[in-house]
Amino acid sequence: MKGWNEFEIGAILFPFAEKGQEALESHNDERNYTPESSYQASVAHWRVEKPVHNSEVCINCFNCWVYCPDAAIIARNEKLSGVDYVHCKGCGVCVEVCPTNPKSLLMFSDHEDNQTALAQWPKKEEKKNN
Repeated sequence: MKGWNEFEIGAILFPFAEKGQEALESHNDERNYTPESSYQASVAHWRVEKPVHNSEVCINCFNCWVYCPDAAIIARNEKLSGVDYVHCKGCGVCVEVCPTNPKSLLMFSDHEDNQTALAQWPKKEEKKNN
């Protein structure tokens, strides 16, 4: 298996071993991925901070799911249900695209327990009148 610095500049990694378009119809746990895909070759070991998902605040807009570069946002039954920490690299894109107030995803230390992080969740910020 190649490391990230062994790929040619501008390389395209095809994530599915076969029938790419058809593979999209099945759940990601059932797909046949290539060894070079981020689903098989996790990059989570470089994570320093992790996104924590707060379902109490989430409006299920799916912005985080769409923009996540590693498909690490878990969606089940048409609702967001958390983060796949085996594949999440901690980039924070999901937090940046979250539109809720307060955000339904926030970054915390990778070593912090999710329940502790949820207990520290900020309250809704009031609009400032100018």
